[in-house]
Amino acid sequence: MLSKNEWDPLKTVIVGTATDARIPLMDTSLRLVNYANEKYTYNIPNGVYPQAVIDEANEDLDIFVSHLRANGVVVLRPDSTYMPEYYNFCPRDTVLVHDDLILATPNPIRARANEWHSLVKQLSKFDKIKVKMINRDDSLYNSNCVGDPDVLALNETEPAFDAANILRDNDNLYYLVSNSGNKKGAEYLQELVPDKKVWPIQGIYSYMHLDSTITLLREGLMLLNPARIKSIKQLPKPLQSWDVIWCPEPIEIGHHPSFCNASKWINMNLFSINPNLVVIEEHQINLRSELEKHKIDCMMLPMRHARTLGGCFHCVTLDIERIHEK
Repeated sequence: MLSKNEWDPLKTVIVGTATDARIPLMDTSLRLVNYANEKYTYNIPNGVYPQAVIDEANEDLDIFVSHLRANGVVVLRPDSTYMPEYYNFCPRDTVLVHDDLILATPNPIRARANEWHSLVKQLSKFDKIKVKMINRDDSLYNSNCVGDPDVLALNETEPAFDAANILRDNDNLYYLVSNSGNKKGAEYLQELVPDKKVWPIQGIYSYMHLDSTITLLREGLMLLNPARIKSIKQLPKPLQSWDVIWCPEPIEIGHHPSFCNASKWINMNLFSINPNLVVIEEHQINLRSELEKHKIDCMMLPMRHARTLGGCFHCVTLDIERIHEK
C-alpha cells in the first residue's frame, strides 16, 4: 500500500535535487502566487540560482539521503534528464501520493505545470499517475491579492493546487485554501477520493503550503505554528481532539542575499522517518527539546538553503511507501 499518512515507518521516498534550480521569468501566475506579499517585483531575480547555492543545497540533500539509507529507507531521486522551468527541489509540491492515488496536481504556477515529469520514472514503478490538466489562463488569478493576505491569489474558475497544500491522516486529508490552492481544488480532490474526507482549512494562512503551519507527528499528536494558529477551533474537527506541541520560535538560519522564498517557519518543516524519529534542521535545538518531551528523537541535519530555495525536509521529499501497522 502507498503512503497514506505523514508518520508511519518510511519504506520508499523521493528526495529532490537543487540541480538546475531557477526562478522563471515573471508572469501573472508567479507574481500572484509566490509574491503576493511584495508590492513591487523589480528586485526579484530570475534565472538559475547562484552555483554556490545549488552546490551547498545538493551537499545537504546528499547527507540527508545517506542518513535515510542508513535507516533502511529506499531513496529515489528525480530524473536528471528533465530540465525544469522552476526546479526539482520540492517533489512534495508536485505530486500527491495517498493510499491508491498518485496525482500530478494542477499546480497554479505555469512554470511548474510539467514538473511532475521528473518523477514519472520513479512513480510508474508503483502505480499509474493520474494527471489533472488545467488552462491557467489569466481568469484564474486575482491581482487584488497583492499586499492583502485576506485576498487569495486564485479565483474559482478551475481547480488549482499544489500537493503541499495537503496533509494526510489516513482517511482524512487536510487541505489549505490559500494562494497555492483554491476551493475548487478541494472539491476536485474529494471527487477523486469519495471514500475519504477532504477537510478544507480556510482563513489561517494565505501565502502557500500547509506543512510549515501544521505538522502531523503521529496519530493524535501534532506540531502547530503559534504565529498562524490562534485557536484549535480553527482546525478541522478530527484534529481538535489531538494533543498539541506549540512550535517554539525558530532559530534563524538566514538565506542567500536577494533570494528568500520562505519565512523563518520553514524550520518546523520536519520529516518523519517513523512515529519516534524525525529529521529537523540542525540549528533547531528548541524544537528538538519540545519533541523529545514526547519521546520523539530528532536527526539534526543541515539544510542551509531552506529559506533561499523555499523548502526544508518535508518539502524536499515525497514519501511513496510507508509500512502501515494497523
